[in-house]
Amino acid sequence: MSEEITYAAAGVDTAEGARAVDAIKETVHSTYRPEVVGDIGGFGGLFSIAAAKGMEDPLLVSGTDGVGTKLKVAQLVGKHGTVGIDLVAMCVNDILACGAEPLFFLDYIAIGKLRREHVAEVVAGIGEGCRQAGCALIGGEMAEHPGVMDPDDYDLSGFTVGVVDRPKMLDPESVREGDVLIGLASSGLHSNGYSLARKVCVEGKSTEELLAPVDALDGKSVGEALLTPTRIYVKQVLSVLAECPKAVRALAHITGGGITENLNRALNSQVNAQVDLGTWPVPAIVKYVCEAADLSEGQALKTFNMGVGMILIVDPDRADEVEAALAKAGETTYRVGRIVAGAGEVEYTGEGNLYGYEG
Repeated sequence: MSEEITYAAAGVDTAEGARAVDAIKETVHSTYRPEVVGDIGGFGGLFSIAAAKGMEDPLLVSGTDGVGTKLKVAQLVGKHGTVGIDLVAMCVNDILACGAEPLFFLDYIAIGKLRREHVAEVVAGIGEGCRQAGCALIGGEMAEHPGVMDPDDYDLSGFTVGVVDRPKMLDPESVREGDVLIGLASSGLHSNGYSLARKVCVEGKSTEELLAPVDALDGKSVGEALLTPTRIYVKQVLSVLAECPKAVRALAHITGGGITENLNRALNSQVNAQVDLGTWPVPAIVKYVCEAADLSEGQALKTFNMGVGMILIVDPDRADEVEAALAKAGETTYRVGRIVAGAGEVEYTGEGNLYGYEG
């Protein structure tokens, strides 16, 4: 008679999975909004959209993303508490681009060997991201992949659903010549370009080297600077949209592809975005990576956010009003350019001055 092979013997510990769920319950509950129905543990997350009845034409808006190879940096230095913020940020900032409020979020964690402490650390970051965005973490999945992933390896993905009233939706078709570009400061690389950043700044380095202070990074280590979480702009921008209705025509979330390949997504076919280089500061870690990779300005601008995580396209007569509202919401802003006649493209002035901001 052959020996019985259990699920645990195959590498999947369902008991540890149950303990991991218990370990994250407090984090999950801390994100709940009044619209959440029930609790984690069911087959589906429940969320009431009764509040949308007050909208003229409510539209559900969804977004999904992952963290990408930034996770490899977290795994190398053994710090997993912020990548969950990145996961939420990449999703909620995307749907914010049409003016949507994120309502709820679900995550998916694939991991080589499930350990409740490890999962709890990752989910704590997801919970923090949800709190920053004002959305509820209503469900998710933890999948143990023995034999497919190394024990310490893991990957994250997630998605969010939000709502916007169609008459208030931001629309690139409303962008017109003369509009002002207002940039919101990023915290660093956010979650993009890490395959390049790892190649030039991480490969071949020991953990000790990655955690050593670097003068060019204002005393931070490479590991610390690379793991700085993506900024979440949701509450600040939504407050401005409510306080200054119709002042913001459109906005772009500056992610992979940089300003060059994201700002054009907020334009119509009759206009160009003209961006003035040197009108905002480039974070130390961004400059450090670009110099290590010997990137040209053009390559840098279509790889990284270069210090601008989001760009609002604003009615020029109300730009001061929008900037004041953003400052009140705690945002650091820069006027980075304007809208001109064109064909839906991004162009630059001040070539050679990308790092020339003087304040």
